[in-house]
Amino acid sequence: MEDVVKKATDVTEKVCEWRSPEQLKELLDLELTDGGESESKILQHCRDAIRYSIKTTHPRFFNQLYAGMEPYSMVASFITEALKPSLYTYEVAPVFTLIEDAVLRKMMEMIGWEEGGDGIFNAGGSMSNMYAVNLARYHHYPHIKELGLSAAPRLVIFTSRECHYSISKAAALLGVGTKNVYVEKFLGCVCACVSVCVQGAVPFMVNATAGTTVLGAFDPIEEIADICEKYNLWLHVDACWGGAALMSQKHKHLLKGIHRANSVAWNPHKMLMACLQCSAFLVRDKTHLLQRCHSAQASYLFQQDKFYDVSYDTGDKSVQCSRKPDAFKFWLMWKALGTRELEQRVDRALAMARYLAQEVEKREGFRLLMDPEYANVCFWYIPPSLRNLSDGPEFWKKLHTVAPVIKERMMKKGSMMVGYQPHGDKANFFRMIIISPQVSKQDMDFVLDEIHNLGKDL
Repeated sequence: MEDVVKKATDVTEKVCEWRSPEQLKELLDLELTDGGESESKILQHCRDAIRYSIKTTHPRFFNQLYAGMEPYSMVASFITEALKPSLYTYEVAPVFTLIEDAVLRKMMEMIGWEEGGDGIFNAGGSMSNMYAVNLARYHHYPHIKELGLSAAPRLVIFTSRECHYSISKAAALLGVGTKNVYVEKFLGCVCACVSVCVQGAVPFMVNATAGTTVLGAFDPIEEIADICEKYNLWLHVDACWGGAALMSQKHKHLLKGIHRANSVAWNPHKMLMACLQCSAFLVRDKTHLLQRCHSAQASYLFQQDKFYDVSYDTGDKSVQCSRKPDAFKFWLMWKALGTRELEQRVDRALAMARYLAQEVEKREGFRLLMDPEYANVCFWYIPPSLRNLSDGPEFWKKLHTVAPVIKERMMKKGSMMVGYQPHGDKANFFRMIIISPQVSKQDMDFVLDEIHNLGKDL
């Protein structure tokens, strides 16, 4: 409680105590031995693990698409770890089976599926996207489940250039093939459909992204849905990051048309701050497609002559056997905070992103990559030595080296964590992700001041 919950969320403490892998191996006693150790040594191992871990709950951790301390969700995590349930049958997880069902129903309501649907919590957004690819393919070619890839022609997925890499991973894992993932501008998707059909391939799915990882951009779901309906394509919306905007009356327009999707991936552990991991895959279908696609009918788990309603045995919908009751971590915090408070969190995070973008534009030596659409603020820091150079190849080549050095310095100092990356032909830039309600305008100002202080000599 003292070191993880209190210190790690204290803005006056460090975000990290950085050590290289070699140094950390020396500091930690990693060797496993035949005999057990004393309680004092075990406690020291705990203290070391805490000390040298990154404090992702710190108010100045802006490095990933998750952040902040959510106490109700943390308590839920403790309860589920202590109870050790597995969510495959009602008989071993009655409470958490009903809670998962209730949370999925509410999330479907937020999406706009008035008649409900189906879904499952699983091990991360990448897994949700893999579920989508597998389910879309099964929907079009159900014999693949038994006969394998020979039961279908060459299949093609359409997606945008900004999609998550898990779409390509899903194509590789499921035998679709990464070269059959076509990156298209969606308004050109009609021409692409015709083109691949002429080549003998069959499009079966379009992946739209609602909140891209780097830029926080949203694909035009409504327009994409028109194309999918015209060509009978499965529409999956990867809203792992941007799905939280559905909680906000002010910002849900970003996902206009999502109710027309066949499936949606949404991670409450991101913007909504549920404890990791908490990832939902939702399906508009109500004909048990999810179960038919993945069912193996294990007789030692899914007996049909049980003394209760076996429709509550949800495990056969999953590709996993053991599965944690992750929905409880979202349910308990939602019960405690209410929908209005969750909406206010989303609105506040996006307002803070707008504030930071405005400050970037005001300050000498900072340049905004684009106006933020969501909670991602992307910008360059230009040290004084480069400010008189024109925007030519030499300027961008030198600027490309700036962000990595500043990142190294901030990590070794432990003052904050902000990510950076190149993007297409763009030189390395910083990507700030704003989530936690603990974050203030003073923190935003600190980030810009600190970046300048760490990089002004470059």
